[in-house]
Amino acid sequence: MKYKFKMPPYEHQLTALRKGWNLDEFAYFMDMGTGKSKVLIDNFSVLYDKGYIGGVLIIAPKGVYRNWSSNEIPTHMPEHVLADICIWQPNHTQKFLTTWKKLFEDNYNLKIFLMNIEAFSTRKGVEVAEKFLLAHSTLMAIDESTTIKSKNAKRTKSIVKLGKMAKYRRIMTGSPITKSPMDLYTQCEFLNPELLGHKSFYSFQYEYAIIKRRNLGSYSFNQIVGYKNLKELNGLLDNFSYRVRKQDCLDLPDKVYTKRVVELTPEQAKMYSDLKKIALGICEEGTVTPTTILTQLLRLQQVCSGHVKLDDGTIKTFSSAKIKELEAVVEEINGKAIIWANFTHDIESIVELLIKMYGEDSVVSYYGATSTDQRDYAMSSFQNPDSPVRFFVGQPRTGGYGLTLTQASTVIYYSNSYDLEVRLQSEDRAHRIGQVNKVTYIDIIAEKTVDEKVLQALRSKIDIASVVLQENVTDWIV
Repeated sequence: MKYKFKMPPYEHQLTALRKGWNLDEFAYFMDMGTGKSKVLIDNFSVLYDKGYIGGVLIIAPKGVYRNWSSNEIPTHMPEHVLADICIWQPNHTQKFLTTWKKLFEDNYNLKIFLMNIEAFSTRKGVEVAEKFLLAHSTLMAIDESTTIKSKNAKRTKSIVKLGKMAKYRRIMTGSPITKSPMDLYTQCEFLNPELLGHKSFYSFQYEYAIIKRRNLGSYSFNQIVGYKNLKELNGLLDNFSYRVRKQDCLDLPDKVYTKRVVELTPEQAKMYSDLKKIALGICEEGTVTPTTILTQLLRLQQVCSGHVKLDDGTIKTFSSAKIKELEAVVEEINGKAIIWANFTHDIESIVELLIKMYGEDSVVSYYGATSTDQRDYAMSSFQNPDSPVRFFVGQPRTGGYGLTLTQASTVIYYSNSYDLEVRLQSEDRAHRIGQVNKVTYIDIIAEKTVDEKVLQALRSKIDIASVVLQENVTDWIV
């Protein structure tokens, strides 16, 4: 395919683009880190250049949809494609209204509207999306399409209905099946109800699920006990999808970095603002030490993760945007994963979440409170490919040195250390001799907080602890 790409695609990305760019409906079943966002951007850019579309509606989880505007589109969209971009805001601020108006201006720019999946549980969100779809010949895409796997969810019903108004439809996910093949139905229904040959979920279920009638006292119900005809189902999917796993992409770099951005909850934002004022006040007093400023930064970082240790030693907890995003991330990835977190409270919260999601045998932990015997078990069971242990949750300063954890091809940073050496060492637990796959590193960060500053510094190979007083210290207290 001859096209003026902003960034030349890898061979597997080009293959994906060639296979589906001009089809009315298509699925990119591509592992995290393989570049499905780039493929989608190239796809709608080509369609726009050919005059087939004038608008793009991208629906993504809360932690992702803003990243399309701040990172993905600026990085990958060709320079010659001029676009007006609007980001959904449930509260119609003046900024939103200004950018929203541009989506309906009579010019030749591509109109891109970015919405979070949660908006489609609201009447306002549905109405705004409908207005956009009515105004433009549109490609409508669902990023992380397992968010519409639940057939009874209000947002699923809304999105499937709205999809009929789009000229082109795309779904994107690394793991289209998170719990059962039944997850596929509504994702494919959004694309086109006829793609799988079944006009109802129950017909689809009858074809591919083994169902037994169960009795519980006077109550009887149907229970899925297995699955059938899956080879046939995979054959149908091949007609309108492209599937690639990270280990099959020989053209990818050995390390792939990505990030997931979340917004602080109102409670977190209030505490963050209060602690920020205290930290700035300390800086204004005059003499500060690296220990003093790093302590303040750590407290801000704790709030971003969902808790804070108060002066009296007690821990105050909040509803955490990060923990919700982590839940979404682990559902998207395949295989084993390492999850690094700085704070004991976070590690315990993460372990609790994973046990709830996948069972007690799915996770091991490795941090200060872990005994020697438990540490040995954690490492050996995680490295055993036949073990049910899928997640290794650790503190990078404790577990980031000396361990071999090459069964993981995904490394998630729930929070980061300020020590560059600790970060590099923890990365190399998975990326070392014995690793046969590409490794994806995912940073979950809270926007407009110290998280962003820390990640930027680490990516630039800056040891924060050594430079924090060499710069304007208030620059670190964002």
